[in-house]
Amino acid sequence: MEITLVDGDITAQRVDAVVNAANSSLLGGGGVDGAIHRRGGPAILAECRALRASRYGRGLPTGQAVATTAGELPARWVIHTVGPVWSASDDRSGLLRDCYANSLRVADELGATTVAFPLISAGIYGWPVDDAVRQALSVLRSATPAAVTEARLVLFGADTHAIASQVYEVN
Repeated sequence: MEITLVDGDITAQRVDAVVNAANSSLLGGGGVDGAIHRRGGPAILAECRALRASRYGRGLPTGQAVATTAGELPARWVIHTVGPVWSASDDRSGLLRDCYANSLRVADELGATTVAFPLISAGIYGWPVDDAVRQALSVLRSATPAAVTEARLVLFGADTHAIASQVYEVN
């Protein structure tokens, strides 16, 4: 699987699946989650509400992943995953890696060949950017999906992209 770093807007990625750094309610929010819901339109929210009414009444657990339509996004699917909140006293890196691994698994089940990932948990959830990149790369570099041939790590802003590029080269 080819891994590329992209400086840009995840909602503009022309891929089979876009991964959403969702909140557990699946009903939209801020950051990446809000942007995906706004640009993707009401079809995404409608499917998320259906998921809440059926399988995820208490919300999507941290580290798990589930797919919906991509609505008006230039993708076929949105794969929602809930990242962990950063904690200096509690190592939650396994949950962060689960987000990437479970999203790849769902993408594979869908038959997606190209997947765009945000830097999960590195926004409002406070995960340090350099370690968030390391966690993402540890999963993406070791994964052997059957269908996915390209994983894009879409980084918002030149500073984030520069840090990610440094980590990518060293690790």
